[in-house]
Amino acid sequence: MRTISINTKVTKMLSFVFSFQLFRSKALELGEKLLPAFNTPTGIPRGVINLGSGTSWSWGWASAGSSILAEFGTLHLEFVHLTELSNNPVFKEKVMSIRKLLNKIEKPHGLYPNFLSPVSGNWVQHHVSIGGLGDSFYEYLIKSYLMSDKTDEEANKMYYSALEAIEANLVQKSPGGLTYMAEWRGGILDHKMGHLACFSGGMIGIGADDGAPEKRQHYLDLAAEITHTCHESYTRTTTRLGPEAFRFDSGAEATATRLSDRYYILRPEVIESYMYMWRLTHDPKYRDWGWEAVEALEQHCRVESGFSGIRDVYTMTASHDNMQQSFFLSETLK
Repeated sequence: MRTISINTKVTKMLSFVFSFQLFRSKALELGEKLLPAFNTPTGIPRGVINLGSGTSWSWGWASAGSSILAEFGTLHLEFVHLTELSNNPVFKEKVMSIRKLLNKIEKPHGLYPNFLSPVSGNWVQHHVSIGGLGDSFYEYLIKSYLMSDKTDEEANKMYYSALEAIEANLVQKSPGGLTYMAEWRGGILDHKMGHLACFSGGMIGIGADDGAPEKRQHYLDLAAEITHTCHESYTRTTTRLGPEAFRFDSGAEATATRLSDRYYILRPEVIESYMYMWRLTHDPKYRDWGWEAVEALEQHCRVESGFSGIRDVYTMTASHDNMQQSFFLSETLK
């Protein structure tokens, strides 16, 4: 009967509405429980919070009780959306206060170091990385601009200013012609690029069209060069999966020279850049590179109950770490 079909659709629609209301309610509840972390002299949130008591503290390993750029700088999209869902301005106010402080304090050579004191509002040490500890801060700047329907001019300005500083200080070219993002430690370059930094190819690509007109093609070219380098870090291994970090010194290029960097834990960043670059250019090589990664994952990471990281990408002898990271489903496969 047609009536059953219509009623089924109505039931599904109501189920969707109730599910939306449930998740909306839970998102707002979680957001409210996170707010005490912002109760610092600067408004910069601490890195860890007890959701029951509201007590917050910094990570024990973080330099001098500092907060981490990639953490406090990666709240903007969600907190602005919480204000949109709730009509409560407090969520947006919290993340806008972070921007206000970051715009106010001096930045060495225009760069954003990874550690900031939530008490003094000063940088704790001058370590700059586009990979771990810094990565998603930059990603959220350009995505905040795009998600605002290109009305968030502050995010636009911060992103392109940061990118200009990154190009001037961190972007390097190896003797073999590979473009990479070095790390910066108090003015001294560490010629290492982490797998986490490989997201930057896609990031620079999606921001290319909104840069200065005379730099748009340059940004797209830079995105392609970085993505190519990250692909090289995969092709130069035995498994065709990339190491956690690779170096460009002592004759090495796009290769892990330390045993502690040879593992792969199902990370998404390289594949993410392939996806963005395919959508931006429709160059079929990016689909081919993506398929190479799929085949390598199937061959080396597939286990009986799912997928596992491997301890050494430079050997065909399987050594699984027996962990399927949460980001494998939420990012790599997506």
